[in-house]
Amino acid sequence: MDRPEWTGAGCGGTVEPMASQTHLNSTAAALLGLLREGPATGGRLMALAVERYSGFFGLTRSQVYRELPAMADEGLLRLGKLGARSSQQYVITASGKRAFKAWLIEDTPTTPPDAVRSPLVLRLASAGELSPKQRTALVNDAQTAVAERLSSAKAVHKAAQDPFGKLAAEFSVNHLKAMAKLVEQVAKT
Repeated sequence: MDRPEWTGAGCGGTVEPMASQTHLNSTAAALLGLLREGPATGGRLMALAVERYSGFFGLTRSQVYRELPAMADEGLLRLGKLGARSSQQYVITASGKRAFKAWLIEDTPTTPPDAVRSPLVLRLASAGELSPKQRTALVNDAQTAVAERLSSAKAVHKAAQDPFGKLAAEFSVNHLKAMAKLVEQVAKT
């Protein structure tokens, strides 16, 4: 998986890829974004991703642990200190910072429009295929899960310092409120 090396331009300028011109994927970009705050292990990155991104962007452990060594091999990260139980810290490099900034501003007209991918909404959309007892169990489980996530999202929103992070956290809260309303409507149907 090749990734570009990026050169930065001044304020208002463009950021252009150097020799290699492969796209930085969203998983790598999410991890680079989190690593801008400082060194972290894969486990810590997972915890941060759940806290900050779970309302709009899901990451799995396998994605994180597959992506980190690849990004280190490409010079976007460097290995940091070894922690407890041989956990490896990763540190973003200058090249990684440039790649992240380039990803933020890149023009990707071939990328499909953003869509929230939700297995729960997919299940609820097909809830008519379930028996009333199964549908009730699905709704009860969904209500509990959405309420817990909404509570966490509200706490993240309240604690957010960065105005842009606060806006993303607000999106997560609103998204989860809409999910709660959907679950409630399915329960009444």
